Amino acid sequence: MADKLITSKTFFLDNFALRQWDDPNYGGTRISFDKAEFVKRIQDEFDKGSPLVDGYAPFCKHVFVPNFVGARLGALTITDANRGLLRSGYTKRRPEEMAVLTRWFCSADVEVPEAKFLDIILYSREQLVKEYDAMPTKAGAGEELPGSPWGIISVKAQDEPFETPMQPITMLRNALGREEGGSGVPLDKAKYADSVAYWEDHATIVDGAKPNGE
Repeated sequence: MADKLITSKTFFLDNFALRQWDDPNYGGTRISFDKAEFVKRIQDEFDKGSPLVDGYAPFCKHVFVPNFVGARLGALTITDANRGLLRSGYTKRRPEEMAVLTRWFCSADVEVPEAKFLDIILYSREQLVKEYDAMPTKAGAGEELPGSPWGIISVKAQDEPFETPMQPITMLRNALGREEGGSGVPLDKAKYADSVAYWEDHATIVDGAKPNGE
């Protein structure tokens, strides 16, 4: 997994994020940009003053940067005009995880604008080591992670320069624990309610026929 070694002094591109470059059925933000140059640009934005912003747990941070890759929005607002275009089915992010019911838009069916910002979602190197140890069948498990302190685990193309709610199923998976592909963070019912309220009116966008989940 040479891609996993793409690194800068502060960040490295974790295996989990590679889906957004390499998997045509990824449900969410797809990226077409050189991976090494991407990590370099995030380091440059950080060095210029883009701060680490606290995430849902102490090991999670965000960096918000302008959308320099031309990525289109990873999710659309559901309206009366496009509701009939929604698709649904059971999907999973990785072979070792359990499938869950998901809904999405196919990009061929809807107009998807270019996003204003990228939300770079980071996990600490220490947290990623714990997750790989807990799920030894996960791609990349057993490999030495780079020494940089923060791994880029996901990139969200969005119009907001702040964190939007993760999907309810992601919060539930996190609460299930690292052995099920989550982070082990207990469920916060108030944040879960916020997530439901947001995703009641939004759905991810997929280039292919069916997503592999977020």
